[in-house]
This record gives sequence, structure tokens and C-alpha cells, in this order.
Amino acid sequence: MKLLILLSVLAVSAIASQKRYDGYQLFQVTPKDQSSFEAMVQLYEQSENYDFWIAPRGIDFAMDIMVPPAYTSVFVDLMHAYSMEYRVEMIDVQTVLDMAREERERTPRVATPRYSVDWNTYYDFNDISAFCNEIAAAHPNMRSYESRAIPMVKISTGGSGKKAIVVDGGIHAREWISPAFVTWLINELVEKYAAHPQYVDNVDWYIMPVINPDGYQFTFALTGDRLWRKNRRPNNDGIGGSSCMGTDMNRNFGFHWNEGGSSANGCSDTFHGGAAFSEVETQHVRDAVLAVAGQAEMYLTFHAYGQYWLTPWGYTATLPSDYTQLYNLAVSACNKLTAVYGTRYTIGSSTNVLYVASGGSDDWAKGGAGIPFSYTVEMRDEGLYGFELPARQILPNNLEVWEGVKVMAESLF
Repeated sequence: MKLLILLSVLAVSAIASQKRYDGYQLFQVTPKDQSSFEAMVQLYEQSENYDFWIAPRGIDFAMDIMVPPAYTSVFVDLMHAYSMEYRVEMIDVQTVLDMAREERERTPRVATPRYSVDWNTYYDFNDISAFCNEIAAAHPNMRSYESRAIPMVKISTGGSGKKAIVVDGGIHAREWISPAFVTWLINELVEKYAAHPQYVDNVDWYIMPVINPDGYQFTFALTGDRLWRKNRRPNNDGIGGSSCMGTDMNRNFGFHWNEGGSSANGCSDTFHGGAAFSEVETQHVRDAVLAVAGQAEMYLTFHAYGQYWLTPWGYTATLPSDYTQLYNLAVSACNKLTAVYGTRYTIGSSTNVLYVASGGSDDWAKGGAGIPFSYTVEMRDEGLYGFELPARQILPNNLEVWEGVKVMAESLF
């Protein structure tokens, strides 16, 4: 078996003061009519003060919104003015973050027999990069090339004419379960090869565990922000030309870029960048995917949270011409996933079951790179823990999602 590791240079994270969330509350809000829904859309698109963990989707669809203490009374007044249903899901976000950190600190960071990581806790970008190098060194027939930064792992037994699956994770920095699953997937395919050789004998895999390394590492840094979402390149696109930090990489891909569900405000969490592919990270992903697009039949990008298995399109409610095929395969995958622990996923196109989001990597993979089967998988949970999924749920999440991924791979045999 050969494993190819490709790395490239990316920006360095900026140093910032410790970000705390004392007094921040997480509200679940449900608009009940068109006027209340439009009010929430306006808040989502125009205000920098509220962090929408789940964006507006429509009437009777709940959204999760983190509200700073200075704006709590204003926010509650807005809820009452529009007669919106709401409840507090987290009365103090910092308390939840502290509890999760304490749990991680109590969990021994025990190396596996072969590697310096396991999947009982979360690891930062440096540990993930080390894992990629270690797994290459552990196998005598593997070839590796290293520069630095974003690792791309090719898993193959060689041969020609094989179809390929492209996988990525960590595009949004705070979604820690994403790299935790993708690194586990690499380990499962390589270390457990003898248990299920068909998944590597019949398919080549191109896997990028963390495609937003600066943002991801910033969420681990003592001087960083656990709930940071974007990359870390400064921009001058804030209101009035003010300086802000970061671009939402999953709004920066060049297929129907800036056609809804993103922001031109550089301080917004959904800032789409000054142009399509303005960010070095999305350029790297674009070039890596295009290099194998002739072979690739499937693209899987892993996110959190909500438990959705999403198809294109994200920029429009119109369905792709092959939607029935995309949908049926997702149903088969989710049936296998649910059979493990009973976890249920919602299936459908991004716009129709979640929200409009143009410039996404999944839309570009299908519409730009020409990869037929493209999916975004929003993993655990449905909002109880949000982005702070407890480490004790890493392995259960990974085991159930693997069952769905196996169905995806088998469809290409």
C-alpha cells in the first residue's frame, strides 16, 4: 500500500488576547411568521454582535444564536416584539467551555501502540500533522513528500483505472469533531486494511484532515478563541473599511460565489472574501481537487453540527438533475449509520433542509470540479453541546459515520 502526504505553506495564525464567553448565552429561537423570520435574516446578515451557530432556515425552523451579555436585553426585547418562541440552551457559554476543557484535561493523552494520538480526546493541528507523518513512516511501502502545512494523504494500493474519493475536514475552525473523524478514517483505512481491504483495493482516497490549519490551531491556543470559525488572514472589508480578521472558507469557493447566504462584511462569520478563491487555503484545496478530478467520483466534506447528510445545491433551492440518485445513496448511508446507535440524520439539499449558503466547497466540487457525488456531512449533535461535543462521543460518532462512508465507497465498486 502507498500513502502519499502532500503539504503546502499557509499563513501563520496571529496572536490575540484570550477570548472568553462569560455571560454569553445560547438561545434557540423559532420564527413563526414571515415578518419574524425576515427580522432574524436581517440580524444574521447585518449584525456583528450575534453568533448564529445555526443560521435562519425558514418559518418554524429553530436556530441557535449566541448572544453577548451586553446585548441580551435588546435581543429578548426583539423576541417579544415579534412574538418569537425562544429558550436559553446555555445560560453561560464559558461554563460549558470550561467543563469541556476540564474533561479533556482529565482524559489521559495515551498514545496508541504506533502513534502519538488516539481518538479519546481532541488534538491540535501539530498533533494531526505528526500523525500524518507517523502513519506514513509506519508502513514500509509508503511514499511521502513533505513541505509544510495542510496535509493531504493519498491511500492507495496502486493500479490504474480506479475511482477516487476526496475527503476533507476542519474547514470551520471550531468544528473539532470534523478532524477527529477524518484522522480516524485515515487510521481505519490504513491500520485496519486487513479487516476490509475492499475499501482500498477498489478505491483511491485523497484525504485532507484540516484545511483551515490557522483557524483550527487558533481554537486551541491559550491566546486564541475556542469558537473561532474563519481562517486567520486579516481583511479591510469591515463596515467603513475597518480591519477585521478572517474569511469563511466555505463561502469562498468559485461556483455561484456570493449569491446568497454569505456576507460582504469582513467582520461577519460568513464573510465570503473579496473574491472567489481569495484565500490561499481554498486555492490549495481547489488545486489539489482539480489535480485528481478526472479520477474522483465522490467528494465528502465533514462538518458539525446538526446531523445532516446534505447534497448540492447550497446556492439555490433548485435541485441538481441527478438529485434522486444523490438522495437515494444518502438514504442508504444514513440507514446504516442509524443502525449503530440510533442516531438520526436529516437528508436533502443544503438550501432546502438547512439554509442558503453560496460559495460552498460541496457545490464547487460538483459544479466546478465535475465530481458527480458531492456531500456535506454535518455530524453530531443536534444542539445539546453544539461545537463542544464531549470527547467521550468522538468514537461513537466515528463508528456510526464510518458505516455511512462504507456505503458511499461501495457505490463506486
